[in-house]
Amino acid sequence: MKNKRFFLLIVLLVGCSLVLNAQNRLSKAQQETFKKQVETIAKKTNTITSDFEQIKHIDVLDNEIVSHGKLIYKAPQHIKWEYTSPTMYTVIFKDDKLFVNNQGKKDEVNLNSNKIFKSFNALIVNSVKGNMFDEEQFDIEYSLLENHYNATFAPKDKRLKKFIHSFVLQFDVKTKQVTQIKMIEPGGDYTLVVFKNRKDNIPVSQASFNID
Repeated sequence: MKNKRFFLLIVLLVGCSLVLNAQNRLSKAQQETFKKQVETIAKKTNTITSDFEQIKHIDVLDNEIVSHGKLIYKAPQHIKWEYTSPTMYTVIFKDDKLFVNNQGKKDEVNLNSNKIFKSFNALIVNSVKGNMFDEEQFDIEYSLLENHYNATFAPKDKRLKKFIHSFVLQFDVKTKQVTQIKMIEPGGDYTLVVFKNRKDNIPVSQASFNID
């Protein structure tokens, strides 16, 4: 039961799917150029701090669930999601472990003991940085829509398919940085995370990833 609860929590932190118009899809040459640009930026990104808004859409509910918080990333695999409203909630990935502080109630999961959790940890890290163009793990489609690029991923792994139908990373057309992540679950519910006030490569202390 605990593992299921943590898995659903991780699913909320990732994102997915748009219908692509064929005329906006990138050519093979455009895809390669775009991927190289994104990967170059990702390699230079050692820290990220950003505010975020998370919108959870569940078909059976009349209203969407909206949360706000702050993201902190530090290379190579430290991520902190600090929810500040409507409730205080902190999720930290570090040292192959997942830490959760739910209004004073703390839990810890060893990611090495669960392959699916470990896969999601890598997925979250790479999606935040924007560097996850792994065609062995995903079927990927690329498109250009007005002022942003979309990269839509459909997992090939049967385990992931049970929880994620697909997800899309949206990139700013100029900076090639991730501006939002959207995930759609097999049943049609989705989670959208929109990043705001992003700052890269500013000092981030190791203490930022302590579970208070």
